[in-house]
Amino acid sequence: MAPPVISDEILRRAQRGDKAAFEAIVAEFQTSIFNYILRAVGDRALAEDLTQDVFMRVYQKLPRFSFRSKFTTWLFQVAKNRVVDEFRSRERRPPAEELEYDTLRVADPLPEQSATIDAIWRAVERLPLDLRMSLLLRDVSGFTYDEIADITEATLATVKWRIYQARELVAQSVADEGLIEARPQRGRAAAREG
Repeated sequence: MAPPVISDEILRRAQRGDKAAFEAIVAEFQTSIFNYILRAVGDRALAEDLTQDVFMRVYQKLPRFSFRSKFTTWLFQVAKNRVVDEFRSRERRPPAEELEYDTLRVADPLPEQSATIDAIWRAVERLPLDLRMSLLLRDVSGFTYDEIADITEATLATVKWRIYQARELVAQSVADEGLIEARPQRGRAAAREG
């Protein structure tokens, strides 16, 4: 699934303060930004607040958007930075009461599919933030590796490693629950054991 796109003309109108143009931007990107943030933070109410905050920041910063990068890259970078800010502020706050994770459901999945889907999302939730964000940008939001490198301000090699590592950790976690077969070990770990 590719991220949504919007015309430069609408962006330029929004930069000049055209309310309808900005509303078009929000309408086009709100769902994809919300889904990305929801999977990053795991809390629907918080994701709604952060999504709103992202669009407030976009509204404030849009006049300075220079078109040197794709708008979607810039927008998701704003979202990524807001999520990182939230996690930093959480580290400084005492932990709140644990809330139950609100998972997205597949329409009428078979019971074994539902268990696997739930296990995958639990594993994604446990990933370190940098791995989780890269994986979500690729596999949920549909960005290319180059776009993810721009959004996360990381090298292309780092992005590829993060996504590979995230997928390996998710697969291992789901395998540990007995829901899929364990993947054969690759690389140095396999060589050491062989």
